[in-house]
Order: sequence, then C-alpha cells, then structure tokens
Amino acid sequence: MPFDAPVDPLTGMAAARFGLYLHFPYCLAKCPYCDFAVAVAKQVPEERYASAVLAELDARLAASPALRSKPLESIFLGGGTPSLWHPRYVARVLEGIAARMTVSSAVEVSLEGNPERADAERFAGYRAAGVNRLSLGVQSFQPETLKALGRAHDAAQVELAVELARRAGFPVVSMDFIYGVHGQSVAQVEEDARRAVALAPEHLSTYALTVEREVLAEDTPLSKRLKRGELELPSDDDVVEMARVVREVYGAAGLRRYEVSNHAREGFSSRHNALYWTGGEYLALGVGATGMLLTPEPSRYVNLRSPEKYLGEVEAGRLPEEGREALGTQELFAERLAMGLRLVSGVDWEAVCERYGQSVEARRAEVARLVEHGFATLTGGRLALTEKGADVHSAVCARLL
Repeated sequence: MPFDAPVDPLTGMAAARFGLYLHFPYCLAKCPYCDFAVAVAKQVPEERYASAVLAELDARLAASPALRSKPLESIFLGGGTPSLWHPRYVARVLEGIAARMTVSSAVEVSLEGNPERADAERFAGYRAAGVNRLSLGVQSFQPETLKALGRAHDAAQVELAVELARRAGFPVVSMDFIYGVHGQSVAQVEEDARRAVALAPEHLSTYALTVEREVLAEDTPLSKRLKRGELELPSDDDVVEMARVVREVYGAAGLRRYEVSNHAREGFSSRHNALYWTGGEYLALGVGATGMLLTPEPSRYVNLRSPEKYLGEVEAGRLPEEGREALGTQELFAERLAMGLRLVSGVDWEAVCERYGQSVEARRAEVARLVEHGFATLTGGRLALTEKGADVHSAVCARLL
C-alpha cells in the first residue's frame, strides 16, 4: 500500500516533514564514477558502526532536545552498500532510533541494496527489522554497461533480487538506473527500461551520467579517463533520445514522472527524497552524511568522510562534523526554488519569494520570458519546467536567483 504523507502546499508534492538519513559507507569495491563517502573493506565493522551511529544520535539529541518529540516520518539507510550490514544490526539501529525519538506509525523506512547481495534470509531480516522500502542499485541489465560502471551483478541477479524482495514482503521496491554511459546505445537504454518495468516496481530512479560527469571529483577513475580522452560518452542528441525513451516506456507502464530523475506508480513517490525537494528538515548520521536542521536556527552540517576519524570522534564523545554552515534567507530561498523546480509539479514561485523575503516583481519578467520561450509553464501560480527547461535546470535557476 502507498504511504500517507502530508502535501507540501508550494509544490503539491507528498513529502515527509522530518526525516533521518543514515549513511553506511562500506563497500566491497568502489565504482569508477562514485564520489560518495565510501570505504572499501573486506571486513566491515558492523557492530562497532551500529554503536557509533547511535552514539552520534545521542550527541545530536543532547544538542537539540526538541528533535526527540518531532514526528519522524522517514528513515533512509543509504550508502555505500547498506545491504552489507547484517539485519541484526539494522534492527538494533532502528530500535535504537525508535527508543530515542518519536517515530510515526506510518514511517517510510528505505534501505539501499546491491543485487549481488540478494539473499532470502537477509531480505526477510531487513523486513522484520522494519524496512518497508527496498531500493536496488541496478544501473543496467546490459553486461557491457555493467562492466563499464564497475558493477558486480548481472541481469539474472537483478531478477532474483526483485523476486526475493517480493517473497520477503516489501511493499515497495525501487530500482536505480543510469544512462549516457560510454559505449551505451539508445536501443540498450530502451531495453533496460522495458526490462525494468516488466519487474513491476513501484518506483524507478534513472539518472544521466552526462549530467553527473559535471560534478565528478577530480580523483574518480571515470573523471580521469574522461579528461584524458580515453572514453567517449554518447552525444548530447543520443542522451536526449535516451531520456525520451525512458520517459515513454515508464509512462506507458503507469510509472509517472514526478521529478527530473524519478518515476513512480500513483502514491509511491519517495517521501524521504521529497524532503530535499520540498525544504524539509532531516537529521543525518554516519560517515560523510549531510543533514539540515531548521531549529533553533537553520543550518547544514557535514560529517567526517573518513570512517576511522568518524569512529574516533564519536567514541570520544564528540560530534563528528567536518563542517557546518548557517543558512540565511538567501540560501534557503535558492535551495527551495531550485529543488522545487526539479519536480514535475513545479513550485508556487511567488509564495517561495514571499516566504523568504525575496522580490516577486524583480523576477516577474524573467518568469514570463521562460514561459514565452518554452522553458516553463505557469498554471495557477505554479511554475514548472518543460522537458526543454529541465534539460537546462541549472541555467534556469541561475536566471531566477
């Protein structure tokens, strides 16, 4: 069943109002395109890490006691590879959160997993621990594309993972895909999309690698090879066509596009991810995790990216932060507008301006130009990007900011 969720009046998007992101940084290998806080480890310190994140939670609640009574509507275990974490420790952490905070009875609890780690007993354990949304990092069904992305699974393992997830009783199964990969064709992307919908997921996230390339760190293997000219990505025209066929195939299967890179069946959009798109508040725990708190004063913090440094700080009773920034009205306005415009439903741009003390009149002419030139639509005060506008989302936001 879909999860009930409040609707954000500025975007019309169902979203949690307060969530918790828990980052599990350990992987058996690092993908060549990855710039997340990831540590390659053959022996994962599962019990030690569970104790550490709960100790961090204690420290954060001591610093902000009001968070204890705020209803927690979403929990997301991301990575890294959270499916390397034994279910007993996932259960311990979720029980620890519930013992310390006010958790909604309809909380959405997501866990990311890799298909090659699919196991009936393990999946049943996660479900018993309270996970009700499983997100599988598929990326592709094509052997060549999987090899290019450094992925260890194959198509058969993906199909088995979905089958085991259903047997375990997960009410929501989501899958992630990537297109625009070197050596990938439009036909392969279309085949991936058709095979994905054939597995009847409730949710699909599909990202363009050509977009991600712009923010790849200098030291990722893929970014280095791109800069040296060793690899050639698909042309812009091919990437646009890839995006089109993905939208067409997903839409025909009843998966509605609700955000630039996300499609879902009615009622199954990601409540946790919607926190980011609708200006919600989220606590973050673990190595490299980023959180945003709105009280007592709006701020964003980032945890240490080194597992050993993180563990050392937490075990010494200190907050494991690498940095923290205060968020003023200008920063909050910029994020609220930019994130809102990622949603297909768009955002009530005048209401956003008024909420953060920004001039409506100074932007009215630019909004009119965007509509006139086909980059956006304006319906009942809600500004939404067209497909053409979504392709240049960053440029549109820069003009409005």
